[in-house]
Amino acid sequence: MKRVLLAATLLALPLVAQAQPIQGLYVGAGGGANWLMDSRVRVHAGPTLDGNTNTGAAALGSIGWAFGNGVRVETEGSWRQNAGLSNGLNEHKYGAMANVLFDMDIGSPWVFPYLGAGAGAQWVHLAEGGSSVTDPAFAFQAIAGLSFPIPWVVGLSATAEYRYLGVTGERKLPPVGAVSAYASGDNNHAALLGLRYAFNVTPPAMPVTAPTPAPAAAPAPAPARSYLVFFDWDSAALSARARQIITEAAQNTTRVQVTRIDVAGYADKSGTPAYNLPLSRRRAEAVAAELVAHGVAKQAIDIQAFGDTKPLVPTAAGVREPQNRRVEIVLH
Repeated sequence: MKRVLLAATLLALPLVAQAQPIQGLYVGAGGGANWLMDSRVRVHAGPTLDGNTNTGAAALGSIGWAFGNGVRVETEGSWRQNAGLSNGLNEHKYGAMANVLFDMDIGSPWVFPYLGAGAGAQWVHLAEGGSSVTDPAFAFQAIAGLSFPIPWVVGLSATAEYRYLGVTGERKLPPVGAVSAYASGDNNHAALLGLRYAFNVTPPAMPVTAPTPAPAAAPAPAPARSYLVFFDWDSAALSARARQIITEAAQNTTRVQVTRIDVAGYADKSGTPAYNLPLSRRRAEAVAAELVAHGVAKQAIDIQAFGDTKPLVPTAAGVREPQNRRVEIVLH
């Protein structure tokens, strides 16, 4: 029970960390190993014996709701199996649990830790030889895990978890002759790998591309004019609207005095800096190539790449922001 109280205390800490950006309905499943610990067997009119640690299997499935602020609630169905406890005794547990969890953002878009606690019922099925008994019991658990978003499947994450499950009360063992025996101390440690899918995570909408309004006519030398070209997420392809803006910029190089054309590429913070820098350069090069195709001298163009270092809209790491996926054309 101390472990559950500790987990609940950690969940109540607001919040040294921001919440993982997951919201709405999700489902999950996992499987792995279960270690049954500290079992005690009491024989009627006889001594109490300590059992040994036993390794078995565990599997679970869950369905839940994320509130978008890091807090999740879910219901879970689980199964655990440990065979050969003593003299051919086998144990199966079937459970229904209600859990509360909290996701944490540690500044990385690739891994999100989470903690949780839960309570519910476990049906303990004990079988030995040809006899078996099944007893329901109150159970509680503590959860610690990591989720790893899978970038090529939107909404899907891999999970790695540790779960402690405690089952309260005492259970009568299958009778052997006239001897009555009881088991207690059903403590379980499980290591699980699984998948979680959030249904409402969608790719970002196609960005709206629009140039900055051109300034009013002014005496020569004309002031610098700038244009913004926006891109889809993780793309350096030019949309039809982007080509219109580049055409307008190319035409204006013949209408005003131009000595240099700066073409600077940028990216949002949904990827790593090492990935975003070459992505921003590919965007700048695509715009420069389109300018040259419209008659602009290649030697007049200065290409620069800034990655995610100069956002128009400040965001946290891992956030997809259409306004930050851009190329700026500046006529000097």
